[in-house]
Amino acid sequence: MSKKKRLIEKEDLIPSDIYSKTRRQTRKELVEFKKDRRIALGPYATFYFESFETMLAQVQEMLHIEKGGDEQLQDELVAYNPLVPNGKELIATLMFEIDNPISRAAFLGKVGGIEEKIFMKIDDEFVSAVPEADVDRTSADGKASSVQFIHFKLNDDQISKFKLIDLNIELGINHKEYAHTTKLTEANIKALSKDFI
Repeated sequence: MSKKKRLIEKEDLIPSDIYSKTRRQTRKELVEFKKDRRIALGPYATFYFESFETMLAQVQEMLHIEKGGDEQLQDELVAYNPLVPNGKELIATLMFEIDNPISRAAFLGKVGGIEEKIFMKIDDEFVSAVPEADVDRTSADGKASSVQFIHFKLNDDQISKFKLIDLNIELGINHKEYAHTTKLTEANIKALSKDFI
């Protein structure tokens, strides 16, 4: 699996019979790979930064579970290829994780538009997140989705700064009902730097 790869194709997938045999080990390795790509923010938000490897694993797993063959594969590629970073961006799946369904509904009802209030601060420069354009992430009645897909598009200078490792990089949400920031660790920065060309 090449980090230089920006598009998942059929040839990248392991045949389903082989995947079934190696699935446990593959998933164990993926957990380790994703460890430094997961960043919690406040009590409910977790950013899972995606890559070619994480999206390939997602497609592989969906095919394993649903067994839809080539027809399903095309749908999965359409769904997941836009979440593979293009070399000048970071892409995260943001999840608001609240176990209690009543508390979850109450929280999501208060944070409409939160996808427009996400940022990354590289040194002293703010990079506003761009929500994935596929669907609205806040409903007409103002309820936010519990899953958001977020792009951070960086310019060359910001990418160079990001790769310095020892720079102060923060991830934040600045919504009136949910305002939190967290500093990325050196391990986070090293892992995410691999997404850049």
